[in-house]
Amino acid sequence: MTADTAIAPAAATGQTVNGLRPDLRLIADMVEPQSRVLDIGCGDGGLLTHLWRTRGVDARGLEISREGVRACVSRGLSVVQGDADTDLAGYPTGAFDTVILSQTLQATQRPRDVLGHMVRIGRRAIVSFPNFGHWRVRLALLSGGRMPVTPTLPLQWWETPNIHLCTVQDFLDLCDHMGVQVMRTVFLSRAGKPLRLSKGRWANLVAEQALFVVGNNQ
Repeated sequence: MTADTAIAPAAATGQTVNGLRPDLRLIADMVEPQSRVLDIGCGDGGLLTHLWRTRGVDARGLEISREGVRACVSRGLSVVQGDADTDLAGYPTGAFDTVILSQTLQATQRPRDVLGHMVRIGRRAIVSFPNFGHWRVRLALLSGGRMPVTPTLPLQWWETPNIHLCTVQDFLDLCDHMGVQVMRTVFLSRAGKPLRLSKGRWANLVAEQALFVVGNNQ
C-alpha cells in the first residue's frame, strides 16, 4: 500500500446505527472508558468520534487516504496519514490500551507484521475481517470456478484492494504460529449480527465476518 492509495476495505453489511456499522458497534462496546485507543485505517473517523464522545477515550488514528485524514481532522480528531505496513514500527511498545484494525487486515501487504506490531504497541488488539471460508464463497469457487463476489466481498478480483484474503481458521493458525493469545471471538452474519458459534469448522463455514480480540502472550 502506498500513501497515495486509499484502501477501501471489504464492505461490512448491515444497517448502521448512529453512523456505525454493526461490527463497529460491537468493537465500541469492547473498548474501556478513558482508555488509550489507536484505530488503524480509521476512514472518516466515525468509530473514533463515537468512542471519544461516549467513552471519553484518548482517541488516535492512522489513515492512509488524504481524504480520510481531512475528514477526521475536521471532526477534531488526532489522526495522521500513514500506512499500516510501514508506519506501525515507529510506535512505542505499550503505547495504547486497545489497537483496532477493522475490515482492513486483508488489504495489507504484510498482515503478519501488522498483527505483530498491533499486539506490541497495544495491551490488546481488536481485528475484524471477512471470512473467505464462508460456504457461499466455497460454493462460488466450486460451481463457477471464479473468484466470488458476495455482500462482504463486493468487488471483482481485478478491482478489489483485498490482497490477503483469509479464513477464520487461517487467522487462528497465524495467531498460533506467532504465539498471539486469542482472548475473545465473535462471529457475525451477513447483517452483522453475532452468531452463537464456537471456534472450529462450523464457524469457518457459517460466519461471514469474524472479530477477534487478541493480545501478546509475553
